[in-house]
Amino acid sequence: MLAFILKRLVSGVVMLAVISVVAFTLLFLGGGDIARRILGQNADAETVAAKAVELGLDRPLIAQLGDWFARALTGDLGRSWFSSQFVTVSMETRLPVTLSIVIGSTVIAAILAILLGVVAARRGGWIDGAVQFLAVVGFAIPGFLIALVLVLVFAIELGWFRATGYVAIGDSVSGWLASVTLPVIALAVGAIATIAQQVRGSVLDGLNRDYVRTLRSRGLPGSRVVYKHVLRNAAAPALAVLAVQFIGMLGGAVIVEQVFALPGIGQLAVQATNQGDIPVVMAIVVVTAIIVVIVNLAIDLAQAALNPKVRLS
Repeated sequence: MLAFILKRLVSGVVMLAVISVVAFTLLFLGGGDIARRILGQNADAETVAAKAVELGLDRPLIAQLGDWFARALTGDLGRSWFSSQFVTVSMETRLPVTLSIVIGSTVIAAILAILLGVVAARRGGWIDGAVQFLAVVGFAIPGFLIALVLVLVFAIELGWFRATGYVAIGDSVSGWLASVTLPVIALAVGAIATIAQQVRGSVLDGLNRDYVRTLRSRGLPGSRVVYKHVLRNAAAPALAVLAVQFIGMLGGAVIVEQVFALPGIGQLAVQATNQGDIPVVMAIVVVTAIIVVIVNLAIDLAQAALNPKVRLS
């Protein structure tokens, strides 16, 4: 198991390094006159040139990349070029907001998708058709449209939840729930549809296996066969889909945070990209990549626990 974990960690570190190099290169090659953008169009040429020297933009790209890596390895991701605030400080306040809605959406999607998938596989008939129809609809409707409908109905019309803004859980648990419920639902709908389909297919496949017929012939209750044996074997592919959905929801959080005016890293990413604030964008890329590596490692460990053969892969 230790070798399995080390192998995954090494591959994760390599992926993180490659993503950082590619992102850094693309940002600087496509950034245009960054010093001019920071100072404004009215700044004279000498001031712009001095700013470029101050930021190190006059140096070769490989030298800038090397300096960035040297600082990043010590935990220094630099300062914002526009606010002069340390990037880590911005991330500390915004990352919990994004993780709140993404993790909440993942948990809800996993629970509801498993229930819907198992029910559809076991019951069949109109229940199966209804679940598949809802899954297709949930998958087809864009997340931002779901978010807008939720705001219109449950926040503006009914007044049950907050339409915009975020309340930290440390300030008020009830206020936090009111501020994240609608964003969580908006993100979870599409994931529920995809995961439910995967669970349904895996459970149907498992129910047709020989070992299931053997267990049933021994008199084991159908629910015990499904939830203790079939669902265990169906969990591995479902976990893989769940990991993909989690990563997708990190991207989807950018739009959802804009709709609900949440101060998360998605909103920060849009702002920094529009400004050309490269240190902030790079920090978001690195943090997001680290989260993806951690999630993939956790899914691999869960799959290895469910299926020992995975440890040899």
